[in-house]
Amino acid sequence: MKLGSSLPGKNAQHKMAPNPVNGTNNPKNYKPANDDFRNSSVLVPLVSWKEELEIILTLRTQTINHGGQLSFPGGGKEGDETIIETALREAQEEIGLQSEGVHIVGQLTPLYVGHSDNMVTPVVAFLEQEQVFTPNPNEVDEIISVPISKLVEEQNLVEENWELRGTPYRVPFWNIHRVPLWGATAMMMNELIELYKEFLETN
Repeated sequence: MKLGSSLPGKNAQHKMAPNPVNGTNNPKNYKPANDDFRNSSVLVPLVSWKEELEIILTLRTQTINHGGQLSFPGGGKEGDETIIETALREAQEEIGLQSEGVHIVGQLTPLYVGHSDNMVTPVVAFLEQEQVFTPNPNEVDEIISVPISKLVEEQNLVEENWELRGTPYRVPFWNIHRVPLWGATAMMMNELIELYKEFLETN
């Protein structure tokens, strides 16, 4: 799977963006109003030691930002860390990721998350050596591993009307767990899935 200058980008992300029922989704909603946002990153961990490629997600505890949602491990950049260093540190803190056998293959398109004022860069990594993950109970209620085929299969892609912050939205999500995979994580995930589909078509 190739990550380079020809990423599907924001078009892929916006396909999984919630849309107001009484209007259209405005791409400006995913642009910062100024330059004082926080730079963050998430690790997109692809388990490659199994027979089928799987993606690691976390169910965030209810007490933290975006609690109760499925997410990639990640968080805010600290000091002079690089985006990659942030993603790896956060994954170590949240799921006990061991760095041995972790192969970074590139970055996806950064996504601005307005509710937390974070510019989030997804860092994609293949986990080539088998390891056991341990959730940090302060941040993670559950670690799940999803076969990538479940995200490619159209029957797992659902749309429903939800009320978000008092406004009705049409929300696309993946029905792959008791908790839906939606929002910013789904937007980032969709870019990866489109790249994976391109890989399947050319191999």
